Amino acid sequence: MIAQLLNQWHITGLTVGLATFLIIGLFHPIVIKGEYYFGLRMRWFFLILGVIMCAVSVLASDYIVSILAGVTAFSSFWGIKEVNEQRERVLKGWFPMNPRRENEYRKS
Repeated sequence: MIAQLLNQWHITGLTVGLATFLIIGLFHPIVIKGEYYFGLRMRWFFLILGVIMCAVSVLASDYIVSILAGVTAFSSFWGIKEVNEQRERVLKGWFPMNPRRENEYRKS
């Protein structure tokens, strides 16, 4: 239904582009806050989310849902890398360190 409406108005590409932009933009604060509160354990969250969204992408019958699930999956996989880089940014002093997890940073 929604796909037909988007096709009728010729805005499928714009809609997918906007949704992709929002998904990627949403992952930036999730990486920052996730690393702050959970540390490197966030990598497991991103891995599980990525695998689930890959399955959703493969199993979805609607191509827009499939595309957006794929974008979410690979944004999640990229998040695994970004959590490691966020930790490095914290160690450099660019982002605040969680004082409750200060001993985890000293092991590095």
